Amino acid sequence: MGLYDAYLAVRHRRHDAPPPAHVAVVITERDLLENGAYDTLAEFLDWAFEYGADRVTISVSVLDEAVVPTLERELREVDAPRSVAVRSPGDTERADAPIQVSIGLGGKREFAEAVRGVAQEVAAGEVDPEEIDETDVESRLVFPEEPDLVIKTGAERLSDFMIWQSVYSELYFTDVNWRDFRKRDYLRAVLDYQNRLRRFGR
Repeated sequence: MGLYDAYLAVRHRRHDAPPPAHVAVVITERDLLENGAYDTLAEFLDWAFEYGADRVTISVSVLDEAVVPTLERELREVDAPRSVAVRSPGDTERADAPIQVSIGLGGKREFAEAVRGVAQEVAAGEVDPEEIDETDVESRLVFPEEPDLVIKTGAERLSDFMIWQSVYSELYFTDVNWRDFRKRDYLRAVLDYQNRLRRFGR
């Protein structure tokens, strides 16, 4: 660890505020085409758990779904410190591992599938429309957990990312590209989170 990284780590550990328990990062398929991209991902996972997270979500946006099988294979083989659940377009099984990976399963699609499930149960007479609330949608989401901190590298937009779950997440944008993302960049994001007063929409 470099001297500056060590300095940031000390600031983090001495901070009064807790670190984010659930960290999410939004990257693109192009990010993963860069040399060393999967090594960066393995290191990112190590940093997250080292500095207080107990859950990590990796969201990979894709332009061409033909690349999804390749990305699935590669991401399942990443050297991860904890178990991994990978979900892609068409998947409806809930992801409940400490590390969750979404490949091209955008928030709009996930939300639409959840609403469709509720509508089908209403049509079948299994659910009273007057009793539907947010828990009915949440129970049908593939990625049920709400991230505390969402990190986006390279650009100040989230694309189609977990639109339901990230309503109250703290967003952190950095112009550092994924291939150049280092421990100091992660620690800066965590410190930024710790310095914020979370209001959860209030």
